[in-house]
Amino acid sequence: MTQYVSRSGLSVAGELAALVEDQVLPGLDVTAEAFWSGFARLVTTLAPENLRLLDVREELQVQIDAWLVARKGQPWDSAAYRAFLEEIGYIVEEGPDFEIGTQNVDPEVATLAGPQLVVPVMNARFALNAANARWGSLYDALYGTDAIPGAPEGKGYDRNRGNQVMAWAAEFLDLAVPLKGVSHAEVTVYRREGAELMAEANGTLHGFKTPDAFVGYTEDGAKASYLLQHNGLHVALQIDPSHPVGQDSPAGLRDVLMEAALTAIQDCEDSVAAVDAADKTAVYANWLGLMKGDLTETFQKGGQEMTRRLQDDPEYLDPQGTPFTLPGRALLLVRNVGHLMTTDAVLFDGEEVPEGMLDAMITVACAMHDLKKTEGLRNSRCGSVYVVKPKMHGPEEVAFADRLYAGVEKVLGLPVNTVKLGVMDEERRTSVNLKECIRAVKDRLVFINTGFLDRTGDEIHTSMQAGAFVPKAEMKDAAWLHAYEDGNVDWGLKLGLQGKAQIGKGMWAKPDVMSEMLVAKSGHPMAGANTAWVPSPTAAVLHATHYHEINVVKRQDELKTRAQASLDDLLTPPLLAGRNLTGEEVSRDLDNNCQGILGYVVRWIDQGVGCSKVPDINDVGLMEDRATLRISSQYLANWLLHGLVTEDQVMEALKRMAVKVDGQNAGDPAYQPMAPDFDGVAFGAARDLIFKGIAQPSGYTEPVLHARRREAKALA
Repeated sequence: MTQYVSRSGLSVAGELAALVEDQVLPGLDVTAEAFWSGFARLVTTLAPENLRLLDVREELQVQIDAWLVARKGQPWDSAAYRAFLEEIGYIVEEGPDFEIGTQNVDPEVATLAGPQLVVPVMNARFALNAANARWGSLYDALYGTDAIPGAPEGKGYDRNRGNQVMAWAAEFLDLAVPLKGVSHAEVTVYRREGAELMAEANGTLHGFKTPDAFVGYTEDGAKASYLLQHNGLHVALQIDPSHPVGQDSPAGLRDVLMEAALTAIQDCEDSVAAVDAADKTAVYANWLGLMKGDLTETFQKGGQEMTRRLQDDPEYLDPQGTPFTLPGRALLLVRNVGHLMTTDAVLFDGEEVPEGMLDAMITVACAMHDLKKTEGLRNSRCGSVYVVKPKMHGPEEVAFADRLYAGVEKVLGLPVNTVKLGVMDEERRTSVNLKECIRAVKDRLVFINTGFLDRTGDEIHTSMQAGAFVPKAEMKDAAWLHAYEDGNVDWGLKLGLQGKAQIGKGMWAKPDVMSEMLVAKSGHPMAGANTAWVPSPTAAVLHATHYHEINVVKRQDELKTRAQASLDDLLTPPLLAGRNLTGEEVSRDLDNNCQGILGYVVRWIDQGVGCSKVPDINDVGLMEDRATLRISSQYLANWLLHGLVTEDQVMEALKRMAVKVDGQNAGDPAYQPMAPDFDGVAFGAARDLIFKGIAQPSGYTEPVLHARRREAKALA
């Protein structure tokens, strides 16, 4: 039972009040009274508007449903549909052209292109791993994954595998930092000659094709680290002839260190299972530790106790011998929750306050510890706080977020626009009004991105009454999705994000399949995105190679000349439109989606795991969070509504797949089987997500998950 204390007319969970007053506020020029009274004013002023905006979502959906039902069975009429959406205010009038005016943005966001990690901040170990993923070993990323064919043999170092790795890395170096007249594979010595780095091969010295590729070094006898730069990213040649790997390299090259995850999103939203005051306090405590720089996590690995902490900044000498440092950690953004949910961590007049408002107040206050620093483990060197804001529907909701963070800045005494916002383009009303969404936050915008899963979930929910959707695997080839992905980049470039903000793309979901990622994910920088999500530090290292292959700035310049993506395509849902599926096709998709829902939900509900590698129906591990769940549950709700499956078929599939999921988790001592009774809280949650899917606001999974997780915690 949560114990509350009274603060400025608010009832604040005791553990949260203690965190804020004993750990967040000391060292800041903000008193506890100013903090809580300021937050109370924000709630009084803005919470009613938050509720009104949620009502608008529902009102628009009711009108869309009615329009679609009235035209059931008729051919799709894009012009009539677009006119209707304009008439009801779903599509807003487009204003004149403009460019964003965001200032004081760190280069990792504004000018550099590279991978971005997303990690649950509730898990301190994962949070630290992501923060420390700025630098990673290319040799390790290749050696231990399927990025190159085969796998290591034996328990010790596999020299044959190591030689494969070195050959792959040499080809990469030839692409990114080529030498004159020779391959890196032929080098026998890397040697600094004054302010130049030279490579000896076949008895001859060779310089680099790009004269300014060499930017720094450290040397300690035979050991050295030579720092190179290409497309704004650094690569360090680590020389150590005495190392087992270096001994097998003619040049003594023991590793290639890659600058990888330039940025990382510490997530308070889709990848965490934070359902009550205790959970929220844990989330905020970890974010505070990252901003102070003192977060640590001790754990057992391989029978040994290890402690993870934030990495220091690496130190180098420039070619003239002047010392300098580079950032040792990814620039951290924090993803707050959207406008929908409330939290019992703070009550106002006995009612839960909007969770997004509490996130805004506390995560920004935590980040003020970073703003006060002038040296050491700093996050932003430009004096900014980076917040990613998800699940906003249209310009009015984005403008509300701008008001909220402006209000937080005022309470905390921060200059206007200290808080920078990333707008996730994952709801259809945002996609069709993206220009005006950007306008609503044009002086603090640092990020727009696309995400197939949430966006498809909203596509299905918004168009639920239009008809049955095509099989899920086919949706990625639908015209609306191409218009969505291209339109996001088109508007980002047209409205001046280049050189000021990130244009991002979504997650690679298979953390154990790096060979496919190396082929597929080059498509993200080719699409004009200067960042894209990866599921692990290893994936960040490998994805970083794509930003050496492709100069994103040049690619963006090429894309500026293409025609704007079609709004009519964007508004056309991917429907079966009378096409009949075979029984096998229906059964396969039903089983696939039921298995995926159960595999994720059972960990979320029973163990509070918000993001994990969940085996799919073919036992391939996929990184899953609530976005995956949203699309699967809405997809089956759509097929139920339109008669492709029956409730009995769904229940049979859920029970059948529950047995499979139980088997996949048999090795987890904390796992609670769903079969044979099928009456547990987790199984009930999966059932609700499908059978009550149409009634869920915007098709979101949070209301069901939060209620069921609280139920499971109470039973435990």
